[in-house]
Amino acid sequence: MEFKHQLDEWPPFAELMLLGLQWLAISIPGIIIVGKVVGALHYDLPANQTVYLQKLCFMVSLTLFAQIMWGHRLPLILGPSTVLLIGVIANRSFDPSVIYPSIMIGGIALAMLSLSGLFGYVQRLFTPRVVAVVLILIAFTLIPTVVNLTAVPYRNVPSITNLIFAITLTVCMFLSCRRIGALWKSTMILWAMIAGSITYYLIFSEAFRIRPPLDGRFTGLFFDNLTTNLSLEPGVLVSFLFCFFALSINDLGSIQSMKEIINPPGMYSRINRGITLTGLANVLAGFLGIVGPVNFSLSPGVIAATGSASRFTLVPASALLCLLSFSPLLIDLLGNIPPAVIGSSLIYILYYQVAAGIQVAFHSREDFSFIHGLIVGLPALAGTIIALLPSSSVHMLPLTLRPIIGNGFVMGVLLVLILEHLVFKENRARA
Repeated sequence: MEFKHQLDEWPPFAELMLLGLQWLAISIPGIIIVGKVVGALHYDLPANQTVYLQKLCFMVSLTLFAQIMWGHRLPLILGPSTVLLIGVIANRSFDPSVIYPSIMIGGIALAMLSLSGLFGYVQRLFTPRVVAVVLILIAFTLIPTVVNLTAVPYRNVPSITNLIFAITLTVCMFLSCRRIGALWKSTMILWAMIAGSITYYLIFSEAFRIRPPLDGRFTGLFFDNLTTNLSLEPGVLVSFLFCFFALSINDLGSIQSMKEIINPPGMYSRINRGITLTGLANVLAGFLGIVGPVNFSLSPGVIAATGSASRFTLVPASALLCLLSFSPLLIDLLGNIPPAVIGSSLIYILYYQVAAGIQVAFHSREDFSFIHGLIVGLPALAGTIIALLPSSSVHMLPLTLRPIIGNGFVMGVLLVLILEHLVFKENRARA
């Protein structure tokens, strides 16, 4: 494929800024979705939720710039990891001072695996069935979160009204997706958030509230509530190590997706540097007390649509995110998106997550057999059931085992690894 700008080529300034704004439009929705969900879990005060979004913007901007210049050095957008979001939600009964040190340790483990060359051995566990289950479980175990976003009252707007609005917006997103080009598809979530929020507040004007900037300031720092007091819980740590196993699959797949479209030289070293930097970025995220980042796999579609393969087009996006992170006022405006709109956007994302999992399962080198169906279906079903268990049932488990047995994602991944590499190992070797 021919490109206007090659991988290591700086485009003219005007094009550089335009392409950077496009990348910025792609990165913001993921930050808002994860930041809104986790911020509401950890903090009751809106001001603290705004600070959480500020930290996310800062971490993503810093990691994005580092990946472009010294990591994989590819035109890959990144953002907060959905799989770590699952880990935070599953362990929400624990204090943040327990959760984020586990993210730090997971980041260290990922970086050490990549630096030592041992990641290649772990990669052997990534069979098509395991990858498919991981992708499907990410979507299915977030179902309770989607329900809580779309079917609850919000600022005197009844729950049934929010649910109807969320369903309508989701249908509109899918209908629009069939009629627009690749670039518009990649920014669909952003436009849906803008149009959905405006429509929501026009219909329910009583729900719209504008808060003054933090402490009356239009700019501000956010280096507070850092993870300085390490407090570890073995069960929480184990559950996040499973999450990092899934995160590494996502990161590896995203980096490898560049091979098919731009075929950059030195892919092996790019993968090692990229995954190492992702691990280090998660250490920083854990220290800041936020969800860590991962590279996204939607970048090839954006590159094909814009015709530019230059990695430097993401530099303006990184700079603008950094500037945005120091403005509580702008962050607060972004954080004023109604939960029903966030839930609709999450449904749209998870739909593609499930589709990707099914595609991986059915497009492997082996014919998809009944045994393969059991390997994929049983963990996906078990993980979903556990995710839907009432909290009262989960709290009956011992405290140490609660983050593992009560975590549908962890149990689903553990079950697929057992089925794939132990129970049906002989069947797989014969095939």
